Amino acid sequence: MRLLHTSDWHLGRSFHGVGMLQAQRSFVDQLVSLVEAESVDVVLIAGDVYDRALPGLDVVKLLDDALVRITQAGAAVVLTSGNHDSAIRLGFASRLLERGGVHLRTRIEELDVPVVLPIDTEAGGEVAVYGIPYLEPRLVADRLGVDNASHFDVTQKAVERIRRDVERRRESGLVYPVVLAHTFASGGITSESERDLSIGGLGAVPLDLFDGFAYTALGHLHGRQELAPNVRYSGSPLAYSFSEAKHHKGAWLVDLDADGGIDVREITWEAPHVLAVLRGTLSDLLAAETHAWAESAYCQITLTDAQRPAQAMEQLRARFPDTLVLAFDPEGAEAKTKSSYSSRLAGAVDDLDVCCGFLQHVRDRGAGTAEETALREALEAVRLEEAEL
Repeated sequence: MRLLHTSDWHLGRSFHGVGMLQAQRSFVDQLVSLVEAESVDVVLIAGDVYDRALPGLDVVKLLDDALVRITQAGAAVVLTSGNHDSAIRLGFASRLLERGGVHLRTRIEELDVPVVLPIDTEAGGEVAVYGIPYLEPRLVADRLGVDNASHFDVTQKAVERIRRDVERRRESGLVYPVVLAHTFASGGITSESERDLSIGGLGAVPLDLFDGFAYTALGHLHGRQELAPNVRYSGSPLAYSFSEAKHHKGAWLVDLDADGGIDVREITWEAPHVLAVLRGTLSDLLAAETHAWAESAYCQITLTDAQRPAQAMEQLRARFPDTLVLAFDPEGAEAKTKSSYSSRLAGAVDDLDVCCGFLQHVRDRGAGTAEETALREALEAVRLEEAEL
């Protein structure tokens, strides 16, 4: 049986204010083409299907179209909810959708109710796909019967339920258990666009919790990575932060064979936009030919000029029109003695000095001649108006 492991679609997400719905449609096109070309039997989506609990209408339509096209291409779909999804809303009409080959696993009551699919082997047998949605410990601890509301305890209890069902099924024949889980497993490498499951990484669950399953398809971390041959993160299909600039976005194509072995291949999605993380002085960035490749990229730029250049964003966008993030980190700034703003105010001799000091404080560059003249004229106009009153 051939599985395609995906996760963290985050449909409806934007990238630093830029809508990504068209890019997400392009990803769906690639996914459907792959399902057809590789004769995929099951598409797994391990949580964070949407980016928010209340997605927009166009976002819901995109998921609807994706599910219809995937099933029309011949694959079943098994998906579970992540911490960005509303489990209740995502799980709506699950029993009805199951008739069309879309299997939703968003409810605790269905932890040990697998999607059962016959595997094509001489000995027969079945693939049992279990879904562990994102489990918020404070909300599910009582329902799972655990005293300690931690990610480890609730996930361990969920896995125990699954193991009991697997053992029961093995009394009647061959079973190849596959688990989807939206969680932070120890050994995974994070990026900025995941929102922490808990403070300080305390939400991580140990990798050996998933021992004994034919394959564990993890979601939550956005970088594709292998924690063990049969325990992997697929990562998100698109980059959702500049910390993911060096990621190669894709999925895992998993073949389960007759004796329970697996063969896993990397699948790479074509990115609609390259991400560029640039650093340097304004003059160097505007002139250097080595940065020509970034002219069509989404850019995050950090300027290192000693003083903040005037109209920096406008100048940068003349060459890099898709500059989305601009930061300043002056060279040698750590060596400078920086006084507090209040201490600077204490040394001001008049209102003009206060205004010029404010400009120096917020942009690390004092007032120019024209700016100082404009400020002086504005202050004088205020004084004349007060005098007339």
